[in-house]
Amino acid sequence: MRKHKSQPPRTVKVLCVSDHIDPLIYSNGIKERFKSIGLVLGAGDLELPYYGYIVSSLNKPLGFVFGNHNLKRISFYRKEYKSFQTDVSNSSFLERSFGSTYLGDRTVKMSGLLLAGLGGSMRYNKGMNQFSEFQMAMKILKLLPGLLVNRIFRGRWLDILLTHAPPAGIHDREDQCHRGFKVFLLFMKLFKPAYLVHGHVHLYDLNATRKSTYRKTTVVNAYEHIVIEVEVPR
Repeated sequence: MRKHKSQPPRTVKVLCVSDHIDPLIYSNGIKERFKSIGLVLGAGDLELPYYGYIVSSLNKPLGFVFGNHNLKRISFYRKEYKSFQTDVSNSSFLERSFGSTYLGDRTVKMSGLLLAGLGGSMRYNKGMNQFSEFQMAMKILKLLPGLLVNRIFRGRWLDILLTHAPPAGIHDREDQCHRGFKVFLLFMKLFKPAYLVHGHVHLYDLNATRKSTYRKTTVVNAYEHIVIEVEVPR
């Protein structure tokens, strides 16, 4: 009996961006340079028109979360900020979303991958989109129904957790603003995403650590941009 050769696993190249407009992306060469990209993830602190530029240039889906800066359009996505004034109050939904998908506090499937988003940073003043450890834990509880659906019907909890802040002790800094969340460590332990992609921590040294491993999860700092290749489970 002839055995069929097993097909190699399908992978998706994911362009991850955060915190700073990258001249390699915001250029005439974006289509050629990133032509093999299948998905784009924005880890926060970038203006939505930048996401719109990427989507219109690459014609690929983009999911994002908000960070702790560049929040003038957050009121369209978070009801607790509806009272804040914005200069785009009469914009259409397309103009508000710029062709991208908000992933904050929800689970979605994009390009065959199971994604969830947790935006914001550790609370350090009275600004918007900042959270205590307990508040971030409550946000994770909101993800549980979607995660359970993934586990039951797709055989896994999650492929990528997209955050703005890093996990505690991994790529974070000692100051309160840039300190990571301990609850992200528990999330990775319980739900075993293949990747946790974050922003928030700027990298000015080419030798700075951008990738680390925690248990079964690869933690990636998306500052400016990085491309990762993610296997799509069958």
